[in-house]
Amino acid sequence: MASSNYNPKLIQISALDDAEREIRAVGCEETGVRLMAGKCLLEVIKLHGVRNAIANILKQEMLAVGADAAVSCNTVNCKDPATDVVLMATLKQYIRVMAKMKSQVSECRDIALAIEAALKSKHKRLA
Repeated sequence: MASSNYNPKLIQISALDDAEREIRAVGCEETGVRLMAGKCLLEVIKLHGVRNAIANILKQEMLAVGADAAVSCNTVNCKDPATDVVLMATLKQYIRVMAKMKSQVSECRDIALAIEAALKSKHKRLA
């Protein structure tokens, strides 16, 4: 019978270096360290005054990568012209969303650049 005491503990990961150190510590190969480190960092970003059409695109792109975005209940029906948005994603998910948003209309590109700037203000490198 397997032991039920695996000594689980929550660890604090606040930077890519922390994530890489913890993943390396279990004996993971360097390729795996690079691939997984960005998955350890959940970041929450709040955007203000995003036009509804762009907020809807952003929410769809976030959901497509397994992340999420909270928007006003009036976003879909466009009752209000704009909404604040709370984004919830790992660094790896943000990187994927930013790449997709940069290839769309200019307003989407602007959002991607704003997200990138916010992330870089905390993380010197994104992956």
